[in-house]
Amino acid sequence: MSRFNLIDEKWIPVRFPDGTRDELGIKDTLLRAKEIEAIEDPSPLVVASLHRFLLAVLYRALEGPSDIDEAKELFKSGLPGNKITGYLKTWQDRFWLFDAKYPFGQNPLVPPNEIEPWTKLTAEFNATTNKVLFDHTDTRSPGKREPKECARWLVATMSFSLSGGRGYCPSPSPNAMTCIPLGQDLHETLCYCLVPYGNREVMQGDSAVWEREPKQLPLAGPKRMSSGYADLFTWQSRMVLLEELPGGGISFVRFVAGEGFENPAQHVDPMQAYESGKAYGKRPLQFRDDRGTWRDLDSLFPDGSQLAPGVIAHAIALTRSNPDRFPRSVMILGQANNQAKIEFWRMERFVLPSALAGDKDIRSDIRRLLEVAESTQTALWLACKSYARHLLSRGDRKPEGKDIRGFVSQMPSIPRYWSTLEGKFRALLQSYTLEKKADEIQLEWLQEVRTAIRDSWEQHRLSVSMGDAWAIRALVKAEGPVSKKVKELDASITDFKKSLKKEEST
Repeated sequence: MSRFNLIDEKWIPVRFPDGTRDELGIKDTLLRAKEIEAIEDPSPLVVASLHRFLLAVLYRALEGPSDIDEAKELFKSGLPGNKITGYLKTWQDRFWLFDAKYPFGQNPLVPPNEIEPWTKLTAEFNATTNKVLFDHTDTRSPGKREPKECARWLVATMSFSLSGGRGYCPSPSPNAMTCIPLGQDLHETLCYCLVPYGNREVMQGDSAVWEREPKQLPLAGPKRMSSGYADLFTWQSRMVLLEELPGGGISFVRFVAGEGFENPAQHVDPMQAYESGKAYGKRPLQFRDDRGTWRDLDSLFPDGSQLAPGVIAHAIALTRSNPDRFPRSVMILGQANNQAKIEFWRMERFVLPSALAGDKDIRSDIRRLLEVAESTQTALWLACKSYARHLLSRGDRKPEGKDIRGFVSQMPSIPRYWSTLEGKFRALLQSYTLEKKADEIQLEWLQEVRTAIRDSWEQHRLSVSMGDAWAIRALVKAEGPVSKKVKELDASITDFKKSLKKEEST
């Protein structure tokens, strides 16, 4: 018996402008998009995946947009309810979460002996092969979860499944930063992300997972190329079948490897930023556990290199003639893993500089600011390394490199430096308006960086025991790189002040 149709059942968590929250089905979420402020869930992976899922529905329901003109019309007039309603009615039988023939996003042919607890669908709970710190769910007796929860996690597996043994292929880019420019309501947010196909043949050849017949198992070919955005956003990286208990709820699921993604470098995801290098070519930008996301923020801004997220460039194009509707912030979500073990998942928001609404190219400006911060950190790191080496060499000992690195990693100087600058950088982004000069912003940043390195080293100086002659000696020998960098920053600040004063006088 078919049950729990995602078109009408309440399962997508939303927040309204007055702060109230509710859960809606697919149809109400899309038809009421202008009334909804945002999609919200405790899991960043679910939030990102629900946006991608709704975009896939729109791409198929609207059969477009194929170009910027169609996209602008959707942005101006709203999402056409008749097309959305008609499409969902046509495919209503493919959106049953429980169905003998076409269970949504699942495969009814998964063998009954391939059993896993419901936690296998999630990153936030223990699984049989992956333990999560502070989660005490017993995978042998996991309890049961509601269909709406499993529906959200099922969608999340499409975008964030990792590689693993037994032929388990990852989702197209499970570690990439997923970028979502945020509008005043969900309608604007979805329109920002509804990047035109640009090629009608690709648009016509695209399809979503619910429009296709279930794959025969085992798969004849483990990898294939995507047919378009809807296919990409609903990638079946795992073959799953939810097993509903007689009294309702899900405790266990059937779970096997799904489809691998062929040639991801040639299939750009519009919600992701990319980096390019000689060693690895073009690849999605990923979260790194040793640095904050803001230190790579220049990668989000278009500069003609085709490496910035397509959704950012599209949002700029949509609002160029209407700057009042320019997105004021961008949400960055995703996860990081090491050898198929999830290390963290993350959700961050950053201001989108209003200067992007004009023809001003600020990517190079932002990159210069970040390069100054990185080079200054190098000086601080050299000073910390020197201090560690001299301190550990007490008694004519020759410390090994790993001991020095381990000592430096425990020093608070560098984390304090970056922590100080992150808040300053976030505030500085708001300074990038069409009116303010880049040189003025760079001068402010140079002053902040100078203050950050001086304060970080001064805090370290104060932490050194004044009764330990060896530590004092190590401190004096180590502070050369910091002093040199501060002098360089002082010189640059003086030059910028002279240049700005000269401009004002002419």
